Amino acid sequence: MKTNMIKNTALAVAGLTMSLSTWAISANEIINKSNLVAVYPANDGKTEARMMIVDNQGRKQMRQFYILRKNVTKGGDQKYFVVFTKPSDVARTTFLVNKHPGRNDDRWLYLPALDLVKRIAAGDKRTSFVGSTFFYEDISGRDVNADTYSIEKETDKQWILKAVPKSRSGVEFKYFTVAIDKNTYLPREAKYYDNSGKLYRRITGLNIKNINGFPTLTQIKAENLNDRSYTVTQMRNVKYNVNLPNSVFTEGSLR
Repeated sequence: MKTNMIKNTALAVAGLTMSLSTWAISANEIINKSNLVAVYPANDGKTEARMMIVDNQGRKQMRQFYILRKNVTKGGDQKYFVVFTKPSDVARTTFLVNKHPGRNDDRWLYLPALDLVKRIAAGDKRTSFVGSTFFYEDISGRDVNADTYSIEKETDKQWILKAVPKSRSGVEFKYFTVAIDKNTYLPREAKYYDNSGKLYRRITGLNIKNINGFPTLTQIKAENLNDRSYTVTQMRNVKYNVNLPNSVFTEGSLR
């Protein structure tokens, strides 16, 4: 009888180990597929974006801009070019990103009022993008290889993953959770927690549309929960596979 108990215990431990291993693999599979769906749809894309910035006193500022994106490799290097059109004080401001998963991205910002091209340091990627509650890193997407993922919870409609940064260098959060829609694989909500475990930042996908067969987030809200400021970005006239030339994504295009 003792022998049977030992065997049963060993089998239970082995089963638990296999289950945990499967969950870890599943978490990686989920986040990698979500990354492809959310960040790499089609070969390239173009969208008009309208950003409403609301500060902690309720004062509003509007930003309007175009986002151009081109995949170099699926799930790998990408190029982004952002050009602001409104209001007049930021018109002609441009932002260029050469994204390199696994190493530091290259980012440049052109400020027309100063006729200055400014290189964005790697350590500044998680700072405010043009005064909004979105970060520079939010525009091109965080490298999924920068974090370790596990499944925290599963419902009929979503997976809730926990992400812990592999390196704390240049990162202000201790961990974040992301809710991924089972139907579309799009991230619906990301919550960021500080060193004390306090929730201080949230990004929510408010609206999804199917555009040319690609599920697309068309309205996104980023909130600073410490001071209650927030920004809502609406994507309009989203187009995919528009054959953008490589010449768009160069430092020469910034001016």
